[in-house]
Amino acid sequence: MGEFKLMKGNEAFAEGVIRAGADGYFGYPITPQSEVIEYLMAEKPHERTGMVVLQAESEIAAINMVYGGAGAGKKVATSSSSPGISLKQEGISYMAGAELPAIILNVVRGGPGLGTIQPSQADYFQSTKGGGHGDYKLLVLAPASVQEMYDFANLGFELAFKYRNPVLILSDGVIGQMMEKVVLTDQVTRLTDEEIYQKHGSWATVGRTNGRERNIITSLDLVAEKMEKHNEHLLSKYIQMEKDEIRFEEFETKDAEYLLVAYGSSARISQKAVQIARKKGLKVGLVRPITLFPYPKEVISELSKKVKGILSVEMSQGQMVEDVMLAANGRTKVAHFGHVGGVIPTPEEIINALEQKIIGG
Repeated sequence: MGEFKLMKGNEAFAEGVIRAGADGYFGYPITPQSEVIEYLMAEKPHERTGMVVLQAESEIAAINMVYGGAGAGKKVATSSSSPGISLKQEGISYMAGAELPAIILNVVRGGPGLGTIQPSQADYFQSTKGGGHGDYKLLVLAPASVQEMYDFANLGFELAFKYRNPVLILSDGVIGQMMEKVVLTDQVTRLTDEEIYQKHGSWATVGRTNGRERNIITSLDLVAEKMEKHNEHLLSKYIQMEKDEIRFEEFETKDAEYLLVAYGSSARISQKAVQIARKKGLKVGLVRPITLFPYPKEVISELSKKVKGILSVEMSQGQMVEDVMLAANGRTKVAHFGHVGGVIPTPEEIINALEQKIIGG
């Protein structure tokens, strides 16, 4: 039996980073994500594990510190909320190009611009389509509970190092601020410098000695043909992710005549909508994508052959709905429902939208 603790989602992520054996966290406060760095500062993980926690002078500085730590083969993390993540995009693109592992948490708030501090899911395009420049992908995990905010810290590090690629944890202000019971796992011991060399010495900048040549971390290659080959290599990793790393949950889909697709906090609300709809006699099911890239296209594709319509529920003007449409490929009706600007939909509104846009549309 693990240790139990009542925590906010942001706090759970911070504790998860510590217990995953992280070497460093570099960040900058921004609502509704500030509890991450506040918790880390209060917990003083340097006394617990030797982990470094540093508030940088800006989000741009923070992501470049992460770049440096990851280049040395260290487990490093950062977090922010929408405008801050936008400032990190150049560094994220550099890290993807240089094949550096790290985890990045985005606790999404309403926009565009400075917007509001209330929750949103309008960063889906930025997260899944490559928010910075160039052809690259992040592996994107979408937690729907405080427990997953904790669990995805360790999972994120595992996937980041498996593929040598940044992993984005796409949360929102609901999941980041809500409190739930969390089962805490045992502390993972941080790797020593020698262990880092043994595990990651083929690429990490662990230094040059008489026994080894130095490694060089860069995303730059001025020879077009070499850059093309590098892009093809990166693409092969993304294809492998699509084969091996798709994660999703199904709820009441076996006999479903209508389907909801939702992630994060919208999935929690949609699950309640399914329960209410079934009491009304509507056979509604839910698919919750856990990985937004790679996206669970196959399960939605198969269900689209059986259901009379699909409603994509998301706190945006309609972003994930495009991936739902691609998966359904015209086999059934697809529509979008969502609030924006920090307004959170209710289960009853989701059912009404289903009835109006799909059943009666």
